[in-house]
Amino acid sequence: MSDDAVTPRLRSAVTVQHATLLWLRDQVANGSLRAGTQLRQENLAHEFGVSVPPVREALKTLEAEGLVVYRPHRGYFVASMTVTELEETYRIRDLLETEAIQRSVPVLGKDAIGRMREAIRDMEAAHRTQNVPALTTANRRFHFTLFDAAEMPRMAELIRVLWESTDRYRSLYFSSQHYRRRVNQEHRAILAAVRRRDSVEAVALLRAHREHALDSLRASLEPAAAGELVTPAPNIETA
Repeated sequence: MSDDAVTPRLRSAVTVQHATLLWLRDQVANGSLRAGTQLRQENLAHEFGVSVPPVREALKTLEAEGLVVYRPHRGYFVASMTVTELEETYRIRDLLETEAIQRSVPVLGKDAIGRMREAIRDMEAAHRTQNVPALTTANRRFHFTLFDAAEMPRMAELIRVLWESTDRYRSLYFSSQHYRRRVNQEHRAILAAVRRRDSVEAVALLRAHREHALDSLRASLEPAAAGELVTPAPNIETA
């Protein structure tokens, strides 16, 4: 594994196969590997500095998550997602995340609330420096502190898979300064509801939070791609 490829997230990996999976997933999420790109195993192995087998296993996992597709006699390609598929993913997320929030809010401890507050601060700092990768990382920490507190690990893992499948589109949403500000405001409102132990309000705020993101993606992507989403270029910033 090359030193240049090692990021803080990759340092948490416990095996070469896990590190390869995290790296490939990040390459899709940040737009380095765009929808439709053919994924040649030997090239990817060389780029990341590993052998072919961990790349092959990582691609199989990403195929199961819907991030890549396998075409017989041609190999693996980065998957594209239609707006209809994105809407379905968000609908499933709504069902699972609502259940998680209803279970977690009444039992959420002070330490977890503190982690959510810290994630908001980290997101606001990333917003000021226009650091989209750092912002998406803190955003994930904010939400999954809440989801994991439900103590239903299989459900939390299903939610994670759904998030992974749409990370590249979330990065597009966060590339807008306007949307970053709105996310910060919405997170503070969600945290306030959680601190009041108001699970009904927290569910309603999270649902509106998701709908705002989905609406913005529809508006941005449907005219440009005629119904098919295109992976954004990495780290694009707009005023």
